[in-house]
Amino acid sequence: MASIINSAVAVAGLALLAGCVEETSAPSEQPPAQGMPSVGSSTDVTSFEGARAGQAEGGLMALGYESIRSEGLTTYWFNRDTGACARITTNQGRYSDVTMVPAEDC
Repeated sequence: MASIINSAVAVAGLALLAGCVEETSAPSEQPPAQGMPSVGSSTDVTSFEGARAGQAEGGLMALGYESIRSEGLTTYWFNRDTGACARITTNQGRYSDVTMVPAEDC
């Protein structure tokens, strides 16, 4: 009989704790729009560092960036809508360095 009571108390305790779970994401956060990458923004693409170059290029274009010029393994990407400019260096097929630079650099 004591084990049944202990089990009932344990179940009731777990039920109370289950009601205390907090949501970890803010309710106002919106998922990325259809076709938009889940990283980066139209003004900052530094989160693309380490990404595979072939895949990240599509993400850059989806954010409104276009390749302006290249110097060796470094390409300058410009977003005409925001005026943002990124200098991206590729090494072994990945973006090894992504730096936001002044628009004049593009």
